[in-house]
Amino acid sequence: MIKSSFSIKDLENLSGIKAHTIRIWEKRYHLLEPDRSETNIRFYDLHALQKILNVSYLKNSGMKISAIAALTTEDIEQKVRDLAQSEQKHNHQLQELKLAMINFDESLFEKVYETELSLKSFEKIFYDLLVPFLEELGNLWQSNTINIAHEHFISNLIRQKLLIQMQLVKKKKNEDADKSYILFLPENEMHDLGLLFLNYKLLIAGFHTIFLGASMDLNTLPFFQRNGSNPTFVTFTTVQPSSKSLPKFLKKFNSKLNNAPLVLLGRRTGDLDGNLLTPNQKIFNSIDSAMEYFEQQQPKIV
Repeated sequence: MIKSSFSIKDLENLSGIKAHTIRIWEKRYHLLEPDRSETNIRFYDLHALQKILNVSYLKNSGMKISAIAALTTEDIEQKVRDLAQSEQKHNHQLQELKLAMINFDESLFEKVYETELSLKSFEKIFYDLLVPFLEELGNLWQSNTINIAHEHFISNLIRQKLLIQMQLVKKKKNEDADKSYILFLPENEMHDLGLLFLNYKLLIAGFHTIFLGASMDLNTLPFFQRNGSNPTFVTFTTVQPSSKSLPKFLKKFNSKLNNAPLVLLGRRTGDLDGNLLTPNQKIFNSIDSAMEYFEQQQPKIV
């Protein structure tokens, strides 16, 4: 079901404007007119959400709130459209993605994406727009502003774009290379967008990858060692295993795969003791730093 009622805390989480500030603007400028529940709790509709997102965008672009409040809703929307044509477009597209997610509006998502793709590369779109959006998505999920349906909807749309881009990559063969990169997520880890993007980057660089995806049992991985592909395993830890359980995961990996080469990325790796790693196992805090390492191991094909 499309979410059509929002608390003032929801507006704060989505717009970045503090609830206290929104209340002040309501009293001083009559910027929003909340409805009231039977128990006198204020709530806001989709129009109010769209307006506060537009107000946030204009304010971040340098307009004073008094000047914004003096405009009609239609004038605010026109001002946003005008600014969106300038170099300050990024924040507007971010707000549009939020609206697309909240409304389960695939057409709006496609409009934003196609507009961006007409101006820049997919890689730049991913770093400049989708990564910041996904970071905000995590915050909105943690604050209960959105539910799992919103997360799945927008994540699947982004996943589709990644899969299309991977299909478009011209795969180059390195005749001297006998190394495979096996990309997988640990058991119960389902957040695969970062791993998909890394797979895309590896394909562009001409590396041979095998993408296994989400929630892989470590017992299935020795197959690749037995079949002589000289594999390096690559994994992301966003939610699972927990920081506390990560040493246990690593110990099991080393036991099952005889200390095989392993590259770890993701937010859960930040607290991992590097002494638990073997010399051919690495932790990276970004896809770019991991790619530098991969390219040092196997020169990029030109």
